[in-house]
Amino acid sequence: MNILFIEDDVKTAAFVVKGLKQEGFTVLHVRDGEEGRILALHEDYDVAIIDIMLPTISGLKIVEDLRRARKNTPVLILSARNSIEDKVTGLQKGGDDYLAKPFAFSELVARLQALMRRSQANKGETTRLSVGDLFINILSREVKRDGRNIDLQPLEFSLLEYLMRNAGRVVSKTMIIEHVWGYNFDPNTNIVESRMSKLRSKVDESFKRPLIHTIRGVGYVIKQDSSA
Repeated sequence: MNILFIEDDVKTAAFVVKGLKQEGFTVLHVRDGEEGRILALHEDYDVAIIDIMLPTISGLKIVEDLRRARKNTPVLILSARNSIEDKVTGLQKGGDDYLAKPFAFSELVARLQALMRRSQANKGETTRLSVGDLFINILSREVKRDGRNIDLQPLEFSLLEYLMRNAGRVVSKTMIIEHVWGYNFDPNTNIVESRMSKLRSKVDESFKRPLIHTIRGVGYVIKQDSSA
């Protein structure tokens, strides 16, 4: 699940981002309302978590602009405002769910998963991605190649999911860091190479044809054709 998280409270953001990444989700966190609005309008996310009280513009304005632009990204409103009136307003503005602070992290995850299931059901989309004989189930987090189960760590799953969502398209190291780890990593780190090596050892090494390819000086691509 690829999540946009717009929240200016440092402690709340650190807690949520850490927890979601440990669960294997891909999280892009921003603190500024206008920056979050631009990302929400021009990029595709599985779910957006949006706080109401934000610098520059409010979370409700972001939700309104999304719906006005006919962007159907599921939105979970996160707010310290917990009156019935606040919740009704948030939902009327276009939010799909509303969670008041303080909250249990397990409830946050459950609500995100429910939003994702409803979104996929409404779109008639499958919860599976495939490239060649490699299949992953986004909800159950099951990975199979040629009918054989592949056991991946949460970050490895997130990395593979990102590659498969961009199948046939070269993604740069910077893009991978931003979407899988967030903005808090030095782009000169070798964390991508390290994780990619581990992922390849599980996805490709026991099979005749590799699916993950390095485009030297550019990035990585996952595709059937080995002539990258």
